[in-house]
Amino acid sequence: MDKLTIQRVPLQPTTVRQNLSTKPALPPKQSFLQQLHIATDKQELKVSKHASERLAERNIQITDKEWQRVSDKVFEARKKGVKDSLVLMEQAALIVSAKNATVITAMDRMEAKDQLFTNIDGTILLN
Repeated sequence: MDKLTIQRVPLQPTTVRQNLSTKPALPPKQSFLQQLHIATDKQELKVSKHASERLAERNIQITDKEWQRVSDKVFEARKKGVKDSLVLMEQAALIVSAKNATVITAMDRMEAKDQLFTNIDGTILLN
């Protein structure tokens, strides 16, 4: 019978060289905190179904410019730790969850005059 000899060939790692000049430039890495700030700054204020109904039934008209002011101030308050706020405007009073970026309810200023607001940890006055 024939003798078989088996020789082992050591495996050598293969390396692939890339030309670094052809590699596309990657944007600089951002920290998680920077990405979080960018994401939260782009948020918009939502209006709950309940608040939308109250605005309609009480005939409260708020312009886009006024909504932007409310939104800016709510996000500013949220950065300072406010969770639920009362937003007093010339024509309306809004209860806003800054934590969820949502208008919870709305009433006109005359109706808000004799109300007691609870569970609010911030107030925003806009005139």
